[in-house]
Amino acid sequence: MSDTKITDFTLMERLGKGTYAVVYRAIKKTTKEVFAVKIMEKHKLSPSAIDNVVSEIGLLKRLKHPHIVEMRDFLWDQSNVYIVMEYCNAGNLSSYIKANKTLPESTCKTFLQQLAVALRYMRAHDVSHLDLKPANLLLHKTANKYVLKVADFGFAQRLKLNQENTAVKGSPLYMAPEILISKSYGPAADLWSVGVILYECLFGKPPYSSASVQELAGRIQDNSPISIPQKPTISADCRKLLRHLLQRNPNERITFEQFFEDAFLNLKCVPNDENLEKAIQLIKHAIKMDEEHNISAAYRLYCQALQYFVPITLAETDQARKRILRQRVQTYLNRAEALKNIVHAKSASSPSSSSNAITSAVHKDTVFEPSTGRKMSEPTNAETDEPERMLAYLSRNFEDVARGFEIVRKAIDDALENKLDEALEGFTAALGILIPALEVVSPAPHKKLLQQKIVRWMEEAEHIKSMRSAQIMEEVENAEAYHPVCVVQ
Repeated sequence: MSDTKITDFTLMERLGKGTYAVVYRAIKKTTKEVFAVKIMEKHKLSPSAIDNVVSEIGLLKRLKHPHIVEMRDFLWDQSNVYIVMEYCNAGNLSSYIKANKTLPESTCKTFLQQLAVALRYMRAHDVSHLDLKPANLLLHKTANKYVLKVADFGFAQRLKLNQENTAVKGSPLYMAPEILISKSYGPAADLWSVGVILYECLFGKPPYSSASVQELAGRIQDNSPISIPQKPTISADCRKLLRHLLQRNPNERITFEQFFEDAFLNLKCVPNDENLEKAIQLIKHAIKMDEEHNISAAYRLYCQALQYFVPITLAETDQARKRILRQRVQTYLNRAEALKNIVHAKSASSPSSSSNAITSAVHKDTVFEPSTGRKMSEPTNAETDEPERMLAYLSRNFEDVARGFEIVRKAIDDALENKLDEALEGFTAALGILIPALEVVSPAPHKKLLQQKIVRWMEEAEHIKSMRSAQIMEEVENAEAYHPVCVVQ
């Protein structure tokens, strides 16, 4: 506590009201700085509320992060306790959703990334929030850029990943089922709340939205899985993450480690100066490989650079700089598509020279005969030294491998025709078949070869995803030229 007194501030309009506190915008008289002041009347604080206040002050003193509301001071007098916090000028995520009805997936993703980096910091300090909801996610706007900040740590506590608690905390609409039903929960309760927040951002209301408390209680008690709407359309990665977050059984829910590594969240490519520098270096290397006619390496590097450039371009608010970035992304995308076609053409026409080609494992002139169900034959000498014959042997003797190869072949055709959504779907489906098939494939050299091909196809799927992201960015940017929306960072 400092020497500052509440009389040093001029209290302005009320910003919000919570369980045991009222928050006002306040201006410091000497500096004209704007703050948010949370005021709690002492006589209204129950013993548990006092514990919450002490906990909140203790946590806010320690937690310093760009996406967590910062406590600047705390004061008290005979009547009240005051927490002086940084002021967020754009309200909260709840009001933002209400104003916009539903949010585009790209906006949801950016908000989710900001929430995720705050949660990652909190987990590093063994802190669980336990009351995550849109009303507790404040927004600060500068120019055309929104920054999300986690607020209201009144219910937060220190919980290690394997710890449990039994005190009921949180808001029922966003509260994990285990808190209400089993009265025992751990840090994974926050991940359920994240799923509900993402659901509300995408579809305009939380999954257990109800007309009455009785209806809400019934829906929470119901053990049925959460149904994810088909409209508005969301990407497969987004739907998958939402499904994994909204698992009623905490043991089946995505873990924090898995969440932070999730493909949709893509935290490694969050827009910042460090990732911009990575993108620039990747492009320099790609151009060098291109000049040296190392087509496969250049293709791979252009795609890796696009993974960083696309989110950086989407997040840029300076229109002149954004135009330059878009032009560069389009240039790199065009070159990546041209190199992709060269790589695939070489794979199709020249199996013997395919070692440098990303998608070389399935060739047009290699005949794969589906398994007939007969007893598996032993490979001949030729089927143990030549990759294409080894693959043909696998296809003849393992039905799932044959099916996976056929899907890959179709995915390659789709990629050559620039049907990137279909190609990505095909590679994903094929990998879902081929990876489990590794368990039964033999002999060892054939299994090793199949592993190598699977790794290559996984890389190819990532490259296609990068190019498709760049295409989608262009489509969205062109649409927004007619229907402007704000940029969020």
